[in-house]
Amino acid sequence: MPIKKVFCIGELLIDFVAENQGSDLKKAQTFTKKAGGAPANVACAINKLGGYAAFIGCLGNDAFGDFLWKTLEEHEIDLSLTQRTDTFTTLAFVSIDTDGERDFVFSRGADKELQYQSNIKHLFNQQMVHFGAATSFLGGALEESYGHYLFDALTQDAFISFDPNFRTDLWKNNAATFIKKCLPFIEKSHLCKFSEEEAKLLSGKEHLEEACTVLHELGAPIICITMGARGTLVSTPESKKQIESTAVIPVDTTGAGDAFIGSLLSQISKLDFSPIELSSQLDLLYNMVAKANKVGALTTTKYGAIAAIPAQNEV
Repeated sequence: MPIKKVFCIGELLIDFVAENQGSDLKKAQTFTKKAGGAPANVACAINKLGGYAAFIGCLGNDAFGDFLWKTLEEHEIDLSLTQRTDTFTTLAFVSIDTDGERDFVFSRGADKELQYQSNIKHLFNQQMVHFGAATSFLGGALEESYGHYLFDALTQDAFISFDPNFRTDLWKNNAATFIKKCLPFIEKSHLCKFSEEEAKLLSGKEHLEEACTVLHELGAPIICITMGARGTLVSTPESKKQIESTAVIPVDTTGAGDAFIGSLLSQISKLDFSPIELSSQLDLLYNMVAKANKVGALTTTKYGAIAAIPAQNEV
């Protein structure tokens, strides 16, 4: 069975990473420019690890957009569905404390202008579609396109992956709206990846095993809850298991979750059976998650999201 193509939909942006101070952006004076955006990070991880990714998103017609386009080109991402607009490229300002944890401020631009293309749904046929945009539910054409592409993926028998990528700065006191907008994606996806915070927020439960039960009832057959140094809780309706992580000294956790899901999707894309059947292949699933944990851990040992993702021969 040939490798499946993974379509990653959402934002590609500039991460301006604050240097030489903790997680308080107010004190930041010097920033380093890095390519970022969760779906783009995932696409690069997929390709770095031997898969085949396409990026569906929107960039500005400016120097930052050119830089991001070139970055994805260098990672051999299929950009045939990537759009450009006169709106300025989206920016994120990131500061990092000594444990590698982050503080974000977003300046939203071109990503919200992604226009839905109804004539491309046949490309999803029996392939894989990853919905992992932090900005996808904030309105604009991107949110509308997101919903259409979910329907297209369903009608084309694609394997659907969802990572909500909750960012406090983007939702402030409006978490209830975020939860509501995530529900259709949890209901329809074959694989959902959550942080501990996201699993608790979306389920309304404080204990992760109870959270998994609620999230399975919503529809997701495979749930991965990433827990940093403690590894990943993998859950199906029949089984739950915590898979240990690889011990590292983190310097920047930006993109670790994206590297994890990118590794997992890259592995799934190479299966010699329909990935929709994966929830019944538990030993294989656990081995895949163990490898994805290692990729995520190694990503935290370098600065920057895309630049830090290890290549296949480094895992």
